[in-house]
Amino acid sequence: MFLMTRAISLFKSAQPVVAMIHAGALPGTPASRHNLREIVAQAEREARLYRDAGVDGLLIENMHDTPYMRGQVGPEIVAAMTVVVAAVKKAASLPTGLQILAAANREALAVAHATGLDFIRAEGFVFAHVADEGIIQSCAAELLRYRRAIGAEHIQIWADVKKKHSAHAVTADVSIGETAYAVEFMRGDAVIVTGALTGDAPRIGDIEATKKATRLAVFLGSGVTAENVAELRAQADGFIVGSDFKVGGHWAGAVDGRRVRRFLRAAREVR
Repeated sequence: MFLMTRAISLFKSAQPVVAMIHAGALPGTPASRHNLREIVAQAEREARLYRDAGVDGLLIENMHDTPYMRGQVGPEIVAAMTVVVAAVKKAASLPTGLQILAAANREALAVAHATGLDFIRAEGFVFAHVADEGIIQSCAAELLRYRRAIGAEHIQIWADVKKKHSAHAVTADVSIGETAYAVEFMRGDAVIVTGALTGDAPRIGDIEATKKATRLAVFLGSGVTAENVAELRAQADGFIVGSDFKVGGHWAGAVDGRRVRRFLRAAREVR
């Protein structure tokens, strides 16, 4: 039985499937090869494909902007993401969220507010960890005060716990369940559990421990596939899917409509 939490109430389905749109490398980043008009057009195509396939929501991310800045991005990224996000929201008319890497949570919130989004995915909401970019400090206090200051309290905060691509030795004595409880205590809206890397599925024990520790919705944020969704769904409230929707099952590939529909069929069978 799944509780109707604030996060789940955004969607029509009890166990929503949120599809990732990885915006092309934005202007000014090392891998940038396309102008903003081309990046927007690609994101719009993916949004319409996902909508027509029947996903429940979208999450936009600047994953191609490697190497990522730590904790903030420049105005050129904020401006570009605003244009991309606004176009995606208009094209799909689905519940939509945003993540700006790495841990540029304040900027993501500002863009989300300006473009009418529903949530952001936040790194380092509670506790600290060491990511590829360096030490990511907790941000809950500052982020929620900023949300209040700009009048954006309708925008939800979905927080990663024991985030992928990160070392958690500094908080080794704090369990994933305790981390999830802290997200709830610090007024987050949902918790995201991942594997160790992009494309890695979360461990069943981590999902179970997280569910036991919090009343918030628990989304699985990496490694969910058509093959394992039946096994993983028992404790999950929703799924954020990127790699399995792409050609070859790799996050950097093009969105493959056949793979999207295959996953959705498998997810619906176990709902």
